[in-house]
Parts: sequence; structure tokens; C-alpha cells
Amino acid sequence: MIDYVIRNARLHGRAEPSLDIGFAKGRIAAIETSLVCDAPSFDAEGCLCCGGLIETHIHLDKSRIYDRCAPEPARSMGQHVKRVSEMKHTFTVEDVRARAEETLKGCLKNGTTRMRTHVEVDPRVGIRGVEGVQALVDDYKWAIDLELCVFPQEGLTNNPGTDELMVEGLKRGARAVGAAPGYDTDHPGQIRRVFELAREYDVEIDMHLDFGNSPDDLDTVLVCDLTEEYKLGGRVTIGHGTKLSTMEPERQKAIARRLGDVGVAVTILPATDLFLMGRDQEYNVKRGLVDANLFVEQGCNCSISSNNILNPFTPFGDGSLLRMANLHANVLQVSHSEQIAECFEMLTTRSAKLMNLPDYGIAVGNPADVVVLDAVSPFQAVAEIRAPLAVFKRGARTLTRPRAELHPPRQA
Repeated sequence: MIDYVIRNARLHGRAEPSLDIGFAKGRIAAIETSLVCDAPSFDAEGCLCCGGLIETHIHLDKSRIYDRCAPEPARSMGQHVKRVSEMKHTFTVEDVRARAEETLKGCLKNGTTRMRTHVEVDPRVGIRGVEGVQALVDDYKWAIDLELCVFPQEGLTNNPGTDELMVEGLKRGARAVGAAPGYDTDHPGQIRRVFELAREYDVEIDMHLDFGNSPDDLDTVLVCDLTEEYKLGGRVTIGHGTKLSTMEPERQKAIARRLGDVGVAVTILPATDLFLMGRDQEYNVKRGLVDANLFVEQGCNCSISSNNILNPFTPFGDGSLLRMANLHANVLQVSHSEQIAECFEMLTTRSAKLMNLPDYGIAVGNPADVVVLDAVSPFQAVAEIRAPLAVFKRGARTLTRPRAELHPPRQA
């Protein structure tokens, strides 16, 4: 029996101009024209409806600390890690939870219903970041499915005690294991250890990889080789990859094809990469942003995400994934409507594929996770950064946002 209906919905890829989406016991039970039932309803008024937006790469544990950190040296390179590291000893479980919760609420207000958050573990912060963020998993399951990825921001092979904390995080339920070999004296050693942990604990791999201003010394090559060796295609992701953007186009295409062939996805992080790249240059500064559309065209799956919010890595952000997609398309000078619409898929269907979510999307039998956007198409949603008017999680409404209304003066 239908217990709730979104009426007059517009679904991308469907010919019908208007459809009704019926919910039953937290799942989508019907998608029909003029669904006949007496259940309570929400009128989408012809707006675009999609599965909830998916944040594949964010750092809840170190968000909202910008005002606590030391001022940035002018156009410094690599100081962002140091500035955060100096603050970690002040983190408490309660502090992490409070800051993470505020950032999470911002993401919810912008239509996110599933999320993977990367959480740092090392002797400075211990397991406190994991505990603080994990406290939100059950408290906010009414609005979002939240999973953790533990990773060693400040090194693994050269940072004694970190490996044990990685293992502890995985034992406590982290569903992915990450890496940051750029901050390790032994890049291959860290990467190989992460693959070992992924196999031992049967979790996904999601790495911070190849951040830099030149294509030298790529770790992506080893990651591709190990993905084949361990037969983990479809379960490995790399984030940033700014070095890849510095290559000539044909070499970029070759790398993208290799990534696609072995099943390694790429997450693009526009806000952080634009803020941090090119700090060794005083003019004609490189953008340092991988062209996600180009990589997708070569068969590599891509997502677009927020990464950092209000900290030394990125002193901006409101949790809007549509803003990130718009920023990416704007900076990469994406002009074709189909490519702009493809950026929308990098917040939705492509992100679901990256996170191996088989029950994602508006289809009968799937969880009733639906966002109603104030747009008529994916293109408009990205191009105009259209806000969600309503969000539903497992059939229950979690957000309502009224449309802005103009009040022109009355005529005399």
C-alpha cells in the first residue's frame, strides 16, 4: 500500500513530462502517471527529481578550524598540512563531533543523502577523529548514510603508531581505507600496505594521490598495477590527481583509459585543488584541475566532491555539491550542455557507481531517497546551482526549502 507520493515529478531520461513516485515502507513502490491513491503527497510542480546527491570525498573531522589555525605564510607551499597538524592535539571527541555535525547539516541542506568522509588517524590525534565522526552515523541515519574512510594524512611508513590506528579504525567499522603517499618517505610502501589492509578487511580503497604541479613520479601507475594484481577493479578510487592535469592531452587520455580499464575511479575536488595548486608560481598560475569530462569520455568513472570546508586546505564552503560541479565546469570551460549535464551525473549516478551502491536511484524497489531540485534538467541544476526544494530519506521528508519570492511595489 502506498503511504506517500511525490506528484508531478520530472525524471531525467523519461519521456513523460510528469510522473508520480509512490513510497511504501521507506522504498519506492511505484512510478506512474497519475498514480491513484489517497496517501499524503508533495507536489513537485514539474521540478527535477533524482536520487539524493552523493558526497564521495569530504573531511568532516577537520572542517571548521580555519579560525583556530596559524595565519598562512604568503603563497606558501605545503603549509596547510603543518597548520592542521599543529592543532590536532586540541581535538577532542566532543569537539570533532560538534564541528563535523555543523558541516554535515550544511551538506544535508544542499541535498546530500549519502557520504564517505575521510578521517585522519595518527599519534597526534589518535582515534578521536574516528570516534567524533562515528557518533554521527546513528544520530543522522534519518537523513544520510554516512561511511568512514580512515587514512594517514601525515605518513604511514615513516610515522610509527599510525598503522595500528589504521587497523583500529577498520576494526571499528570504517568501510574504506585511504592513503596520502605524498607525505610519506616511502610512497610504494604506503600504497602496498593500504592494498594489504583492503584485502584483509574487505573494504574499499580511496586514496589522496598525485597532488602536485608536474607529472613527475606518478603514484597512479603503481595503483593501477596493484588494482589488477589484487583484482580490486571497481573498488579503488584516487582523489585530487592534480599532476595528471599537467600532462599533454594525449597522455592524459592514455592515463584515463588505463584507469578505466583496471577499474580505478577519480574524484575531482575543485575548491581545494584550485586553492592549493600553483603556489610556486607568481603569475599565469596553473589551474591544476583534472578535466573530469575528458576522463569520463575515455572510460574512467569520475565523481566531483567538496573535500575540505573552512580549514587551511579550503577556507570556503557550504556543503553544496552543485556548487562544486558548477565550479568545475566553469574553470574547465565546459560549454556543451551534454557535458554540463554529465557533471550532474558525477554527483549522482557516477558517485553511486564509485561507492558501489546497487540500490541507488529512482527505481521501484530502491530506498525512497529523493531530492526535488528547483530545476527542470540536470543542465539547469548545475549551470544555475539550483537548490533543493525538498529531500526525502527512506520515504520521510528531511528538508523543505521554500522558493524565494519577489515582492514588487504595488501599482498606485
